[in-house]
Amino acid sequence: MYKRQPPIYTYVAFDELEWLATGDESAVEYDGEAWIGGDFNRLWFKAAGEQSTSESEGHVELQGLYSRTLSSFWNLQAGLRFDLRYGDGPDASRAHAALGFEGLAPYWFEVEAFVFLSDDADASARLEASYETLLTQRLIVESEVETNVAFQDAPEFGLGSGFTDIELGARMRYEFVREFAPYIGYSWSRKLGETADLIRTVGGEVGGGALVVGLHVWY
Repeated sequence: MYKRQPPIYTYVAFDELEWLATGDESAVEYDGEAWIGGDFNRLWFKAAGEQSTSESEGHVELQGLYSRTLSSFWNLQAGLRFDLRYGDGPDASRAHAALGFEGLAPYWFEVEAFVFLSDDADASARLEASYETLLTQRLIVESEVETNVAFQDAPEFGLGSGFTDIELGARMRYEFVREFAPYIGYSWSRKLGETADLIRTVGGEVGGGALVVGLHVWY
């Protein structure tokens, strides 16, 4: 008897594809994801990074994950993460094992919570949450918060143990169609604890805000 194969779906999106202006400096930043699979099992690919427009420096984070649906609103994800930082000094890279959850919390908060273990046995964790406010059917404000924790020092990446940073942002987009929406907004970030101390020792800035202009696209 012929058994019908479950359908395979695909999805590609850039939640953030933007230009940031911070005083005399600017950068291009991106945060995108793609997946392929069925209703319960999927392969996810995530990419995020930043490139300075005035210097040959920046950072990239790539993830490849297997995702399993646990309920109508939550997925368990596990896989690998790769980090690369480059610039005037020596490049630094490392790989991680990744394990976490992604889903929709009560009151329609989108949440990601992950733990990571690097190839040097350094453990870290990340929590992200976002919320969309509909001003009209097409005009939407998305607010988000992200924080990271390092359980060991990683000075080659400018990280001290403890809470390393926090980032807050709000972006207002206009959806000409659901798949295409330009936006403007504001992003604020600050290094914390021992990580902030490491940044200060080399004369770096530990916090600040930036005007952002970008596109939210998916298909």
